[in-house]
Amino acid sequence: MSKSKKLDFRPNEYVVYPAHGVGQIVNIEEQEIAGIQLELFVISFEKDKMTLRVPTHKATEVGMRALSSPDIVSRAMTTLKGKAKVKRAMWSRRAQEYEQKINSGDLIAIAEVVRDLHRTDDQREQSYSERQLYEAALERLTREVAAVAGDGEESAQKEIGDYLMSRAA
Repeated sequence: MSKSKKLDFRPNEYVVYPAHGVGQIVNIEEQEIAGIQLELFVISFEKDKMTLRVPTHKATEVGMRALSSPDIVSRAMTTLKGKAKVKRAMWSRRAQEYEQKINSGDLIAIAEVVRDLHRTDDQREQSYSERQLYEAALERLTREVAAVAGDGEESAQKEIGDYLMSRAA
């Protein structure tokens, strides 16, 4: 692995773990697992009351990354303003694609899911599974936008809501 590929995360830094969203590295610890000494990132997901241990040498492989840059956040927000692209495929196929986008950890892909599944008051109601996917994507997007901006989740949620409403207007 080249020097540029080695992830240089430090305790108290926020990172994005694709399957769980934004978490905070609380510690880097040594642990013996199956007779092998491993260096692990200890990541806390406060909202989910969950702690995850990721071997430092596997962090890139699993897709762990630093928070998005403000530039990527603004591109994701611009994505929210776009026209929803809803394919005519069966719901199970679309749901699978949305799930993959949410778990990719890619902020712009997550914004696409939020955009595509967002409903205004005058549109038909969402199914249960549609609402679950929408809320999962919205929560991931909100947490990362809040972490990048350094604001609370409420202000990030309001900003995202404003973008979605400006599209509807």
